[in-house]
Amino acid sequence: MAHASVASLMRTVESLLKSNSPMQSLTCDHGEEFSALHEKISSLEVAVKNFEKNNVSGKMTDLEVEVKEVANIVEQTIQLSVAEVVLANDENLREKAQERLSDSLQQVAEDIDRICKESTNIKDKGKHASKESTVQDFPSSSRNIQNVENNMVGRDDQRERLLNDLTTDFSGEPKVIPIVGMGGIGKTTLAKEVYNQKSILCRFDVHAWATVSQQHNRKEILLGLLRSTIKMDDTVETKKRYLIVLDDIWSCEVWDGVRRCFPTEDNVGSRILLTTRNNEVACYADTENLSLRMSFMDQDENWSLFKSAAFSSEALPYEFETVGKQIADECHGLPLTIVVVAGLLKSRRAIEDWESVAKDVKSFLTNDLDEQCSRVLGLSYNHLTSDLKTCLLHFGIFPEDSEIPVKKLMRSWMAEGFLKLENDLEGEAEKCLQELVDRCLVLVYKKSLDGTKIRSCKVHDLIYDLCVREIQRGNVFIMNDIVLDSMHEKQPFMRVIGDEIDDCYFGFF
Repeated sequence: MAHASVASLMRTVESLLKSNSPMQSLTCDHGEEFSALHEKISSLEVAVKNFEKNNVSGKMTDLEVEVKEVANIVEQTIQLSVAEVVLANDENLREKAQERLSDSLQQVAEDIDRICKESTNIKDKGKHASKESTVQDFPSSSRNIQNVENNMVGRDDQRERLLNDLTTDFSGEPKVIPIVGMGGIGKTTLAKEVYNQKSILCRFDVHAWATVSQQHNRKEILLGLLRSTIKMDDTVETKKRYLIVLDDIWSCEVWDGVRRCFPTEDNVGSRILLTTRNNEVACYADTENLSLRMSFMDQDENWSLFKSAAFSSEALPYEFETVGKQIADECHGLPLTIVVVAGLLKSRRAIEDWESVAKDVKSFLTNDLDEQCSRVLGLSYNHLTSDLKTCLLHFGIFPEDSEIPVKKLMRSWMAEGFLKLENDLEGEAEKCLQELVDRCLVLVYKKSLDGTKIRSCKVHDLIYDLCVREIQRGNVFIMNDIVLDSMHEKQPFMRVIGDEIDDCYFGFF
């Protein structure tokens, strides 16, 4: 996406212009040129934001591609030219480097002027014609940290069935209970709901939870189980009753790799609960016919979840309730799509916005529910502001299903220049994160003791897939070991980043 590149260029120039910049002596010689360039980039940034805001189709236009390429080239040119001046080891070389820097700044200013003119010619494209809108004064969403997706709505029969299977006395080896269903249907939410019940906490001596994901590592899985054990005074000893949850197992090979690590003798009453999208895995692991297949939510549950995600207990005007029920029904009982669409609409006050989203969701109707879910998530992404898009995409550089410390995430945003330097960076980062949480795109994982601060977070794996797709489509980052098939050979500059090298950001400032 173009905004990420323009924002990065903007922060690079701002870094040079700061009064406490180590490059202050350099910018004094070229202060007017840098200031003029900063003004041009600022205008371009506003134009790009407005264009992306109105381009809700999500398709990257020729203009956005050109803006991104020009911004990347300009940033690279500035960094290399400045580096040449800084590294010059005698006065003669420095003088020549200064001249080349002046020439470079003149050239990049012309490039920015050209792209600004092109964007100005179409700045009104896609804007909605002004018209009267029916606006209701909904109360603003609470700033208390909530995690709607982890609040179970309905599914009483399946909850009771799972509780019964966990607490019924069985003889022999520990029993395996697979929960199977498509992505976003609520497998993890159901498992957490039951895992945290008081009756379950009291029944088992040892409780442990690990998320597996596609990029599995047996050592990390087992370490995750050890880290999550509750008040354990020793390892899982003989005759101790344990409950192990393995979330998101993708293959039978992974199950074979970890199951032999769990004790099976004299651990009567123990349970291993696993979640999977793969029916083959569920059948392979289930030796006692205990598999629980997640069903889709019914119409009443759809509306109940949508309403709680969008408005909590607030009453809705009739016309909004009518459209809201239509939208909830079009999500076809898939909880993830319901809460994400509700998050998109919770701050919208115009009935026309609701009707537009209802029309979009209905147009996504297909027999392939995975594809329909992907399109709905894409709709929510496309309605984000440019700033929020770049911040959300950053989750794609972390390992799938990983718990992300908020401080680490915010420092990454700051280092990448996604936040404006003139603002309180930490406050701006907290605001962006809270906005993504409010939209049900980011999940709160851990909170501070008083419940007012988010300590760590994560994204659903379908949201993660969306981030990676958009990163690849827009050539935003080169990451870890992800190969970007869409990268053009002519692309002169890419942002290089990844969780494994997050202490080694590339740049000169």
